[in-house]
Amino acid sequence: MGTRTARLRALRRVAAARAATALSALTAVAVAVVGLAAAPAHAADPVLRDLATAKGKYYGTAIPAGRLTGTHGSVAAAQFGSITAENEMKWGSVEPTRGSFSWTGADQIMSFAAANGQKVRGHTLVWHSQLPSWLANGTFGNDELRTIMTDHVTTQTARYKGRIDQWDVVNEALNEDGTLRASKFYTQLGESYIADAFRAARAADPAAKLYINDYNTDATGAKSNGLYSLVQRLQAQGVPIDGVGFQTHLIIGQVPATFQANLQRFADLGLDVAITELDIRMPLPATDSQLAQQKSDFKAVTNACLAVTRCKGVTVWGFSDAVSWVPDVFPGQGAATPYNENYQPKPAYYGIAEALGWTDDGSGGGGGGGGGGTTGCAVTYANQSQWNTGFTASVTIKNTGSSAISGWNLAWTWPSGQSVTSAWNATITQAGAQATAVNLTYNAAIAAGGTVNFGFNGAWSGTNTAPSTFTLNGAACTLG
Repeated sequence: MGTRTARLRALRRVAAARAATALSALTAVAVAVVGLAAAPAHAADPVLRDLATAKGKYYGTAIPAGRLTGTHGSVAAAQFGSITAENEMKWGSVEPTRGSFSWTGADQIMSFAAANGQKVRGHTLVWHSQLPSWLANGTFGNDELRTIMTDHVTTQTARYKGRIDQWDVVNEALNEDGTLRASKFYTQLGESYIADAFRAARAADPAAKLYINDYNTDATGAKSNGLYSLVQRLQAQGVPIDGVGFQTHLIIGQVPATFQANLQRFADLGLDVAITELDIRMPLPATDSQLAQQKSDFKAVTNACLAVTRCKGVTVWGFSDAVSWVPDVFPGQGAATPYNENYQPKPAYYGIAEALGWTDDGSGGGGGGGGGGTTGCAVTYANQSQWNTGFTASVTIKNTGSSAISGWNLAWTWPSGQSVTSAWNATITQAGAQATAVNLTYNAAIAAGGTVNFGFNGAWSGTNTAPSTFTLNGAACTLG
């Protein structure tokens, strides 16, 4: 995988570039209203988060705060049941000055997750990299350094108490030979810093699952053996460790033969395990054969998690090649994620879905709102809240016919001059009093008897009378 130092330097450059171009700070409402449009895809495309939930797992993605809106935010909200902040919860981001905390980015991630019913993996509390300069370059006595560390862990964990599913308490503590890395913390405090960090996290949030996380530990070997021994020592000391995270940054065709067995041996210690940063890179430009291999590899990794009862789920480290860190760190390599640069699902995406039990019905087609084969529909319109000259409404479409709808558009006429100002789970356009909502990529298909929901914020004056008629793909619907 190349040198870790090079990777980290590049990651910092990527993070800085993203921060420079990120959207301005989002309010909680803005975070909740994720993208108004998404790239088209097959109408029958599966929803990974739903498939994973049905298997008792989660499927998640890392995401930066600057990508919570637009197409990126829409896909992240629709497809993934868990999110991880790329950089916003790291020490250098949240405590840039000693004792002074900046929560803007982390709070935006938390608001996005809450708005979209997602779990959050907290990443990360104690790591040798991306430390603020005051800490990385400062000189402290051993007791002072230990207090700095435990105070940081306590403050950050307590802020999100009850809202974080899993915390990466200690990240990348090992060398490639399985010995402990000579980080600032280990050099001064020895191995005990790890136990102290876990104990501080447990005291601040008893409900969160506490993980140790590392890379190049996917196969059995020197580094994973060192991790295994470390975990055993922590357990023997009564340290409150709940799980082990396996980053799983791979190269196509190189899923370790011992991957599942390695996950299982950690699970056999009575611990949860999780795949926390999955990507599978290849030489560029990508070929059809490479993409086919990548599909097999994503499927194999997902199957390995499914086969281990205590594997809680899989997180991909970014889901689109448009924003992947890989090309910046490994020149000439990339295409490491399940979506291409245009947010179109790649074969890897379908490999994940197939592992999770999805079967392609061959319907194909576009998700852009063309006519579908509906023979009946019912619409429920609810004005959820109203204030001054604004309101929030929710619309549920039910397919009352006997065949699936592949692509939909719902039209209605405002009776009192209302207008739509923003929307979620649909693209809404308006011409005069006529409004039309069109499906997004992830909700184009409505199974027979199934429903789809979207919502919007609107403006009104005088009265705010609900629409009385709706048409779906040109056919009149009953009111639910």
